[in-house]
Amino acid sequence: MTKILKQPIKRICPLSSNNSFFLFGARGTGKTTLINHVPFLKNKLYIDLLDNDMEEIYSLRPQLLIEQANALSREDWIIIDEVQKIPKLLDHVHKIIEEKGINFALTGSSSRKLKRGGANLLAGRAFSFSLFPFTATELGKDFELDHALQWGTLPGVFSLQSEKDKSRFLRTYTQTYLKEEILIEQLIRNLDPFRLFLPIAAQMNTQAINYSNIAKDTGVDYKTVQNYYQILVDTNLGFFLEPFNRSVRKVQKQSPKFYIFDMGVKRALQRMLNVPLLPRTTDYDEAFESWFVNECFRLNHYYELDYEFSYLRTKDDVEVDLIIDRPGKSQILVEIKSATSIDVRHVKNLIHFQKDFPGSEFICASGIKQAQVINGIMVLPWKEALHKIGLNP
Repeated sequence: MTKILKQPIKRICPLSSNNSFFLFGARGTGKTTLINHVPFLKNKLYIDLLDNDMEEIYSLRPQLLIEQANALSREDWIIIDEVQKIPKLLDHVHKIIEEKGINFALTGSSSRKLKRGGANLLAGRAFSFSLFPFTATELGKDFELDHALQWGTLPGVFSLQSEKDKSRFLRTYTQTYLKEEILIEQLIRNLDPFRLFLPIAAQMNTQAINYSNIAKDTGVDYKTVQNYYQILVDTNLGFFLEPFNRSVRKVQKQSPKFYIFDMGVKRALQRMLNVPLLPRTTDYDEAFESWFVNECFRLNHYYELDYEFSYLRTKDDVEVDLIIDRPGKSQILVEIKSATSIDVRHVKNLIHFQKDFPGSEFICASGIKQAQVINGIMVLPWKEALHKIGLNP
């Protein structure tokens, strides 16, 4: 049992109050809730394209948007929720911004339909923001690591108390994704191979992608598997972690890794919701790594730090989980370990690369309670590691 959040969580996402913007994010990350709680958007014209009747009205007569804008004052706001439902509306949005000076808040769960249809993305006139599941920073004292690894941090999970209901929510979430994001939006023609692909992608989470093997398992070709992964990126269900691209003394493997955006969704796709996630197991270690990398990815976006993330693995399988390039600051190599007791064995890979990265910092983000130093490697509790990296001010 987990306590239900009694009040809205304050989100970190830094929306602009004086310029039009897109707010992208997977379904259920709280885009509509965030928009509804932003003071400067209260009592503004709100167009919800998830409402079938409203979608039909604007699809048949997009000119209505211009007519409504004509009744507003300059520098007023119009909100369009799930704008990818009617990409052609963006031509009118562009015209209204140019001629009337009205601002738009445009939300969407996928940019793929917009890009594929050659939609007008406003030529830089609208900023772009992303919203993710809750971070530990946002949840504060309500954050529980084991809960985040087992059930993820989608806002909907925190309205449910029983594990049975959390499982039902996450299963329904993945089914809704297949139905509404993939089938209805016609992102692919044949859904069956994609259904086979999703649990494989979940199983391969945090691992270097082998496109050829996945193609064999799903009965499609190499390029189709690449397209499937790009669909996950474009619908905000995950991101690539590219291999480190600068020379080191050993030849590197070059396949990217892929990280599902939420551990609860990952476990639902893998059909593992009924399997307990126990500390000191391989599954727990993988879940901790996935959550920590996701946390870095989210906070980097929210704080607009422009950090670049990669990983390093040599042909001899010596690996560093995360390399962080920070503009104007030292590079950081991070090993991610869920263990509550750390010794030299856990940081041997960082020690291995110390001579190859002069001037860099070396950190082990872990489950320990008290910081320690091993052979020049700083071993930190995960929260302190985020602070040291500059992601948890």
